[in-house]
Amino acid sequence: MYLNCHTAYSYRFGTFSEEELLGEAQRMGVTSLALTDVHSTSACLNFIRRAPNYGIRPIVGIDFREQGRGQYFGLAKNNQGYYELNTFLAEIRHNKAKVPIQSPWFENAFIIYDFAYAIQHPCLQPERLAPHEFIGVNPAQIAQLLRHTYRRSDRMIAYQSVTFRNKRDYSTHRLLRAIQKNTLLSKLSQTEQATYDEIFRPPSQVRQCFAGYELWLNRSQKILDQCHIEFDFSPGRPPQNQRSYTGDKHNDVQLLRQLCNDKISLRYTHQEKSVIQQRVDQEIDVIQQMDFVPYFLINWDIVQHAQKQGFFYVGRGSGANSILAYLLGITNVDPIELDLYFERFINVYRKNPPDFDIDFSWRDRQAITDYIFKRFKNVALLGAYNTFQYRAALREMGKVFGLPKDEIDRLIDGRYTSSRLDEISQLTLRYAHYIHDMPNHLSIHSSGILIAEKHIHQYASTDLPPKGFPTAHFDMHIAEDVGLFKYDILGQRGLAKIKETIQLIHQNQPDNPPHPIDDIQHFKQDSRINQKIAQGGCVGCFYVESPAMRMLLSKLQANDYLTLVAASSVIRPGVARSGMMREFILRHRIPERRKEADQVLMEIMPDTYGIMVYQE
Repeated sequence: MYLNCHTAYSYRFGTFSEEELLGEAQRMGVTSLALTDVHSTSACLNFIRRAPNYGIRPIVGIDFREQGRGQYFGLAKNNQGYYELNTFLAEIRHNKAKVPIQSPWFENAFIIYDFAYAIQHPCLQPERLAPHEFIGVNPAQIAQLLRHTYRRSDRMIAYQSVTFRNKRDYSTHRLLRAIQKNTLLSKLSQTEQATYDEIFRPPSQVRQCFAGYELWLNRSQKILDQCHIEFDFSPGRPPQNQRSYTGDKHNDVQLLRQLCNDKISLRYTHQEKSVIQQRVDQEIDVIQQMDFVPYFLINWDIVQHAQKQGFFYVGRGSGANSILAYLLGITNVDPIELDLYFERFINVYRKNPPDFDIDFSWRDRQAITDYIFKRFKNVALLGAYNTFQYRAALREMGKVFGLPKDEIDRLIDGRYTSSRLDEISQLTLRYAHYIHDMPNHLSIHSSGILIAEKHIHQYASTDLPPKGFPTAHFDMHIAEDVGLFKYDILGQRGLAKIKETIQLIHQNQPDNPPHPIDDIQHFKQDSRINQKIAQGGCVGCFYVESPAMRMLLSKLQANDYLTLVAASSVIRPGVARSGMMREFILRHRIPERRKEADQVLMEIMPDTYGIMVYQE
């Protein structure tokens, strides 16, 4: 009977989380209910995941509305029906179109038209409805139904909408609707808000409301019984990212091995090749076992395109621990030289996804994102949730309650005595606390891009923000829960400045071009660069230009890359406050002092003289 339930992910409409909905349902003895947020599927995956913990069978769908007025809601019969509903919502959202009067045909979803809406449109008369379509009546509409011929139709069902749990939630809902409409609470139209009948009633009360219409309740239950949806949230589930780069997993491994072997002689000119080959083979075995070979190849594809376009980029994150990433050109960090552990990046016991962060110039990032969307099939930007923060919530509440701006500012700044506040100001403070951290609207993750094996709409619907790229209705935590691991494509201004500087050099010195910027080994050995670092002459250099960092480099007389790396770590607050930074400086400058180090620690950490600096 609970076919139309909302959470706070019905943005500026619902009033509680999906887990609170499940908790309330469990308390009332409900064993199945449908989550149908308004034009949103953000809560669906977590609802499906958490429902078994509450002894509840989850059903999901979407509530389709226009101008705040309910038209119809869809319930997914199965995963394919969920995909169909998500695709329909995405078409509306992407095209900024109105919800059509009549729902399109769905093979795997039920459509329930609101009774008050259906009687306004002849095309929605019961005899014209498709087998999967019904007209739903809620408790507030029973009196109106008594005088209507529709009551005899077998297309009628009874259902209870759920938007709030109590009077406080109801008031919160009305305030959220006023915020959405940017109007005073006193001027909020009745058509823009739910009625109090959408409170979560116990099953016994719902049956009492529909006394004499038990057949309709039975039809509703039959609809719920026909709905079944499932996702694999288990820790051992396979990744849901694109499963093959070439179209064949065996060919993927062969391509990865070939690409890496071809680059060994270019990246390693003096090292023992057997040691390098052993590390390469070890890493390939692990990532093949973890099913992450396509992840490496797709990242390689992205940076290959960047190189062809002349885009500067920097690969970082724990992915820098991988020799495969170094050979593929995803990063320029040599894990052999720095003695980095591949296992920190990925191992058979680690459940977290691999982590590559690739920085591009902020000028090039849009072009790279556009390439990814055109190059691969099932792509979407990762979503994020913009939540009501307390100061913003206070301001919004003050506006809908009609407080003057200076009074709102006084509340925000805390310039008040609680005992002297009038009733409206007290309500403003109280309800600002209620909506604090509640989802406000869907946003975009700062860098995450999803490249999936299945269509993104198998997992959620998508919006189309001004950037012009479809954005999934869930965040990184839900993505990882269901097995979707993001690709991090970031933009920064520093790379743009480097590119502009090189262009200026080309213009001013056409006969004396600068050395290729990606020849890292050359710069490591450049005596002029090392001398500058030792003198702390790093103003304008990202990460090492702060006064404290430049002073540390001077004290260390850091004239090589490894000392620079160590310095960038020992300056961190934890190391510095513990006294380890001071001891590191002394041991670096005074070799005799190194004898005081614990011999076991000295053997494990010779690069930092027995001082624990790196996570490895």
